[in-house]
Amino acid sequence: MNAPDTVPVTPPTEINLHQILQDAEIEPVIKQLESELIGLAPVKARIREIAAFLVVSRARAAMGLEASSPSLHMCFTGNPGTGKTTVALRMAEILHRLGYVRKGHVVSVTRDDLVGQYIGHTAPKTKEILKKAMGGVLFIDEAYYLYRPENERDYGQEAIEILLQVMENHRDDLVVILAGYKDRMDTFFQSNPGMSSRIAHHIDFPDYSENELTQIAGKMVGGMNYQLDADAEKAMQEYIHLRKQQPHFANARSIRNALDRARLRQANRIFQLAMKGSATVTAQELSTISADDLRASRVFTGGLASDKK
Repeated sequence: MNAPDTVPVTPPTEINLHQILQDAEIEPVIKQLESELIGLAPVKARIREIAAFLVVSRARAAMGLEASSPSLHMCFTGNPGTGKTTVALRMAEILHRLGYVRKGHVVSVTRDDLVGQYIGHTAPKTKEILKKAMGGVLFIDEAYYLYRPENERDYGQEAIEILLQVMENHRDDLVVILAGYKDRMDTFFQSNPGMSSRIAHHIDFPDYSENELTQIAGKMVGGMNYQLDADAEKAMQEYIHLRKQQPHFANARSIRNALDRARLRQANRIFQLAMKGSATVTAQELSTISADDLRASRVFTGGLASDKK
């Protein structure tokens, strides 16, 4: 018996983009990103552009207009603490909801996770990480450390070559995001044109302004179920102004570390009162950070702050 002839499927001549958006539920993810991050207007605009590109690409594929999957590998450049990891998480969610990756998880790594110290160690390490990341996003922080031309016995180039192959051959199941300082990433791409050619989207993350950092501090404090008293709010503004002028300032990360240390001082202050015989403490006292808790920082005494706890 002859097999029945297969009837070719005719692509639709029109498609409902709004329905694609509704089905994928992209807008809530973008709104979540808007609420999570203070400022970063150019970054948020680029994310919306990429989301629009992905929706249109999906529509084109459904209508038989897309010849191949779009290249989605990205590079996030900027100083520490500017929200790159958070944006990577939301981007993975968008990619998953639109069907560009199967799982939508993010595997965050640095050079040490990919490069071995001895001959034969790098390939297994890199391949194991890639296996974990498959179906999602591989986020490589400070990616320029993979390339160390000054050390002829360095194995970072081996990891790069494996990454390049997988980025090309599995582009429909893995998105790689490289992250780091802009000047160092520019140098890295100049030395690795193969990697540069595979990166479709470059997003630069600006530093936060002092006003934005003050808003971030307030949001962090609320998220920790603490509050700043009136004098502490002024002290926080002064801290931000002074800390921004010091070396190794890490934007939101430095603010979080400062608040963590202030919480330690607040706890010690309350504990000392208990040691002196104070029997009770109110919920407000347990939840309030004072100006003194902040002003004990070396930033106010002329010393250099450290983001190390």
